[in-house]
Amino acid sequence: MDDTKPKVVALIVAHPDDETLWAGGTILSHPSWKWFIITLTRKSDEERAGKFYKVLKILGAKGTMGDLDDGPEQKPLKDRDLAKTILELLPPVNYDLIISHHPLGEYTRHLRHEETAKAVISLWNSGKITTKELWTFAYEDGGKQYLPRAVKTDTLFEVLPEKTWEKKYRLITETYGFNNNSWEAETTPKEEAFRKYTNSADAMHWTTKGRKL
Repeated sequence: MDDTKPKVVALIVAHPDDETLWAGGTILSHPSWKWFIITLTRKSDEERAGKFYKVLKILGAKGTMGDLDDGPEQKPLKDRDLAKTILELLPPVNYDLIISHHPLGEYTRHLRHEETAKAVISLWNSGKITTKELWTFAYEDGGKQYLPRAVKTDTLFEVLPEKTWEKKYRLITETYGFNNNSWEAETTPKEEAFRKYTNSADAMHWTTKGRKL
């Protein structure tokens, strides 16, 4: 992840704060990259939306929000609704890199993360979005045995410099306003990892897997 050549990058996540939790250090470490960040939910949540746009400004990124259902019931979303929302929000650009969730998520478990990943991969596979590379977040929690941690093997893995992590942590606690004892604050990884794909067929392999509710 030490490539300093400017890239045109889209980051597609389910919720405002996912971009910071799972990739905030990477964004901060590449200020020359042109970042466009999309969250598929919470547009109608005025407080959360306001915080998201403040975070974008601090990150030096552009972005926008969708308003897909994110109620506590977590009823499955329709594939066509996810695809439609992503295509409406994502500028039609040939990207150097798109980053999103992994189809198995970052922890056990959040359906919206998994749905977002599968939608992004399917759109890439069908040619409706174009990118040279796709990176998916690479974290796991041992089946709820511990807080999410970066996967070190077979991934792009980086230990964040202390100052970078501190800025990332402040985004979670001060800008988003999560309490220091919150799950989000305690989770905020000091290490970030991604699985890299250069062809959609390899990524599609993961969309047929899944965790049972």
